[in-house]
Amino acid sequence: MSSWIAGLPMYNVTPRHAALWRALLRDALDAFARAGGPIDFTLLDEPFGDLPALWRRPDLLLSQTCGFPYRMLGLRDDVHLIATPAFDAQGCDGARYRSMLVVSARVHAGGATTLAACRGLRAGYNGDDSHSGMNALRHAVAPHAHDGRFFGSVTSFGSHLNVLRAIGAGDADCAAIDCVTFAYVRDALPALLDGIRVIDMPAPAPGLPFIASRALDDAQAAALRDALDHAVAADAAR
Repeated sequence: MSSWIAGLPMYNVTPRHAALWRALLRDALDAFARAGGPIDFTLLDEPFGDLPALWRRPDLLLSQTCGFPYRMLGLRDDVHLIATPAFDAQGCDGARYRSMLVVSARVHAGGATTLAACRGLRAGYNGDDSHSGMNALRHAVAPHAHDGRFFGSVTSFGSHLNVLRAIGAGDADCAAIDCVTFAYVRDALPALLDGIRVIDMPAPAPGLPFIASRALDDAQAAALRDALDHAVAADAAR
């Protein structure tokens, strides 16, 4: 492969977060290049477009995916697992994370203080291929469903941020939000959570893995893993 691409699309909650992720990516790939990895690569900017297609590109040098497509939709057969980050955020435990089950302050005041009490409400989610927003929520409500139904309606809003905005605007009542995204929003966009209440956290799941194309051989993947470790350790406060 003569030219490569790389991008970290999952946690760009604000432009500042996007810049920090881009800096980590640059540092990791520069370290990889010094260790003999590719020197010709392009760092992608938002919007990243079709993520399932991006993650399967043969010229993908480094990216981050959701665990659901990786484990359940066959992505693991097409990529190297490079690493899984461990975040210092409420709901995280090492390299595992949870979703925050949230409701609007309005329905919370009306009695929706547990998941079981959310029957008939309007649920929002980020996307069909998301563990944190869709799969975790689906598994959490399954024991409470009657004839396969629980919520009054279920609507995709395209991202966790849009889901939170929809709840704040009264267009949805409840959702499951990735706890890392929730922590970033709490720190950087706290007003977005003014009308939000957390009612539960479902069982933990493996965090969102860093991946690379299998066009890299095993030795190159190991060197990339070392380069990523070096970049993280070099600026731990990032």
